[in-house]
Amino acid sequence: MLKAFRADLAIIKERDPAARGTIEILLCYPGLHALTLHRLSHKLWRLGLPLVPRLMSQLGRLLTGVEIHPGARIGQGVFIDHGMGVVIGETCVIGDNCLLYQGVTLGGTGKATGQRHPTLRQNVVVGAGAKVLGAITVGANTRIGAGSVLLRDVAADSTVVGIPGRVIHQSGVRVDPLAHSALPDAEARVIRNLMERIDSLENDLGRLQSCLLEVAAGRPLLEPCRGQAQNLRDREIIEFLGEDSPGLRELEPGAPAGDPAGPKAP
Repeated sequence: MLKAFRADLAIIKERDPAARGTIEILLCYPGLHALTLHRLSHKLWRLGLPLVPRLMSQLGRLLTGVEIHPGARIGQGVFIDHGMGVVIGETCVIGDNCLLYQGVTLGGTGKATGQRHPTLRQNVVVGAGAKVLGAITVGANTRIGAGSVLLRDVAADSTVVGIPGRVIHQSGVRVDPLAHSALPDAEARVIRNLMERIDSLENDLGRLQSCLLEVAAGRPLLEPCRGQAQNLRDREIIEFLGEDSPGLRELEPGAPAGDPAGPKAP
């Protein structure tokens, strides 16, 4: 427990430029207070002591604004920055050197027993207000953007943004856990992509109208009247919508309009 406390203290000094010294960290960092109290309550929980660990958890919530169920398993060097509003469920597993900001929820879905909360591997960063829900696994060195809602497994070395959370792959690239400004704007990229397509279609339509006028006037066409083919299932849109999006299934060849399930079997 002392080794874990020293690791928690060291990670705050490493990652928080506002930390002025050890005494200030010991007195003024509620995330550290919540983790220290949790490590004690977790030991009592593993011993099977009734009620007392839950009371300690509620005391920690009252004092720090961080609610950690005593059953949660938390590694060393974990930093809960600011802390207020953080909720960590009973079967959560948090790896070493993870960073959680205020308002983060690591919660469950439904009333299933057993593993029902997320597992975070090493060096995961969860931005302010993000929600990670269900018995999913978040790979090592992954960043989850502020306000995101993650509902599915994520591979290592990824960045997740949006509601629901969508993965922008950065496989093999270690990311700076404090570089929040480097998060990609997936929505802006897709909107720009669609605007370019609309502009291209308008140009094609204008060219076809000119061709029709030439044909109606009986004049020969000087160049072919056909537009450039556009493929809506490009990489950025697929990543943004997800492979299993009903909107993408409607684009499958042979799928009747308005039928997201595609053509029916005879």
